[in-house]
Amino acid sequence: MTIERIIVGISGASGAALGVRIIERLAALPDIEIHLVVSDPARRTLALECGIDTIESLTPLVHHHHPIGDIGASIASGSFPVRGMIVAPCSMQTLSAITTSRADTLLTRAADVQLKERRRLVLLARETPLHLGHLRAMVAASEMGAIIMPPVPAFYHCPGSVADIVDHLAARAIDLLGIPIDPLARAWTGSDAANSR
Repeated sequence: MTIERIIVGISGASGAALGVRIIERLAALPDIEIHLVVSDPARRTLALECGIDTIESLTPLVHHHHPIGDIGASIASGSFPVRGMIVAPCSMQTLSAITTSRADTLLTRAADVQLKERRRLVLLARETPLHLGHLRAMVAASEMGAIIMPPVPAFYHCPGSVADIVDHLAARAIDLLGIPIDPLARAWTGSDAANSR
């Protein structure tokens, strides 16, 4: 039995429900060890958007909750093997810190480790509209090896609620880690018109 370690980072952009749902989906998978790190601004967003006043309400779903200032945590080292990391949502401040290797918090240090070890780093970059600095930061992160996944909803699965949209985005982000499981997100299989040609 192989245990897959996954790091989930939640930063302070709007869209905290994405990080929560990713944790919930990962917690339902077998042989997954979840490491959580939450920025200080994200704590406020979790309270405002999700009604989560304390991180302790998420800790039953994860194996390890690492304080944001614990630079000596296991996930701060490349010698600690993990499958990859998702930052959801990923604020522009966090994205900029990652692209400039400013590893001054555990969240950005863990992300930096993923890049230097050539592991998967999925960034749900959350901002709109985007100015040139945002776009350049995304290009820089992509050039360094990160996967940029703005949480843009898909509508081909006919979502009936915001929760459906969040769930699909969470599944897509997890699928991008390449965990050896069946894909979680509902795949596009082509339209009837396209199949009949």
